[in-house]
Amino acid sequence: MAIHVIIKRKVKQGHQAKEMVPLILQMRSLAMYQPGYISGETLCDIKHPGECLVISTWESVEDWNKWVHSQERARMDQKIETLTGEKTEYHIYSPMVPGAIAEKMPHKQAEYISNG
Repeated sequence: MAIHVIIKRKVKQGHQAKEMVPLILQMRSLAMYQPGYISGETLCDIKHPGECLVISTWESVEDWNKWVHSQERARMDQKIETLTGEKTEYHIYSPMVPGAIAEKMPHKQAEYISNG
């Protein structure tokens, strides 16, 4: 079952934000080649532009844990935290109602999705 990881960061606008963008892009590029990575996007709050979220989707918690604890990612995260002066927050979510979408589909479609 896929999981979603919400990563929260606070970024000061201006020079700090400009320095952080290449780091975020580099980290995303590295993540794309990790086993279990599905997708990711980076968002900034419209009312509070310094509040940023990364929403990352992984095939499993195990896949995410391998990536988040890798030396490669740790180095990148250290650079980001040094730049922001803030600890990065991580939250892992799983679907509240697994299979709810498949239950509403005709039998053949649900079977196809669950069997991959």
